Amino acid sequence: MDEPATITAMKALRENAFITVDDYLEGEERSEVKHEYIGGQVHAMAGASKDHNRIAMNLASALGQRLKGTPCSVQMSDVKVHLSIADEEMFYYPDLMVTCDPRDSHPFFNQYPKVIIEVLSPTTEAIDRREKLQNYRRIEMLEEYALVAQDKMEVTVFRRANKWQPEIATKPEQALRLASLGFEMPLSAVYEDVRFS
Repeated sequence: MDEPATITAMKALRENAFITVDDYLEGEERSEVKHEYIGGQVHAMAGASKDHNRIAMNLASALGQRLKGTPCSVQMSDVKVHLSIADEEMFYYPDLMVTCDPRDSHPFFNQYPKVIIEVLSPTTEAIDRREKLQNYRRIEMLEEYALVAQDKMEVTVFRRANKWQPEIATKPEQALRLASLGFEMPLSAVYEDVRFS
């Protein structure tokens, strides 16, 4: 007797074997650990620090207020972004994502985000700065990609309109500016209640 697809998917998640997109999505719905998916391989995600979570919550709260009454919505790290690059399927879990596109109707992932924000951590920073930057900028509707450090006051924004050149803010009176959303947030508010060591 064949085992249910869910069991097969969960085994593949544990064994790092090739799995299909459908099996990955089914397995993720039941998994206690989140996994990113790159071309048939899955990678378990580590938990986040309290400061990481604080920064993400500060941003989500401010963005949620700004987007109220608009066609845009903000999602946090439990919603995936789906990319297809050179026939390779990918699913990442950005820390925050804003979509304004009515085509983003799937309950568990978006394909047309306007803005993606990653809060950097020691284990993900290199991937966020290189791999994800290269992959995210291929998303047709993406206008801005922001990287927010958690160990120091530093926000880097890459904009399609600026040919993906980095704009860096490091002072409390400077702002995280997301021009595509008409959104500005002082770094002092982004980092509210965060204490750097």
